[in-house]
Amino acid sequence: MNRDNPIIAVIDDEESICKALERLLRSAGGIAHTFRSGADFFRSLEDEKPACLVLDLCMMPMNGFAVLDRLAQLNIKLPVIVITSDDKEETYERAINKGITAFLRKPIDDQVLLDAINDVVCRGAC
Repeated sequence: MNRDNPIIAVIDDEESICKALERLLRSAGGIAHTFRSGADFFRSLEDEKPACLVLDLCMMPMNGFAVLDRLAQLNIKLPVIVITSDDKEETYERAINKGITAFLRKPIDDQVLLDAINDVVCRGAC
């Protein structure tokens, strides 16, 4: 991580993914705040704005596309890195059209994710 202890928000409804990403980001010098739902994430924005959001698309009840739509409705500008097991081209195109920063397919390569996060953190602070 290139900025001093950036806060990276992670929204994924799988606890094991949240824990793994939290460990990975901490080992790279970041601070991960994990959320099991979009609603929990939006409540957290009252206290702080993360440097970046890592977002799973396939969640219930608020899926990743609903989170992206809500960010746009609230006019919250935040770099978003999508992680998903969905490999359909239309899913990729839909996400790109919503302005995401990166689209990564699960299983995620740790270094690819860290590089994507470093890129957006540096753009915001370098």
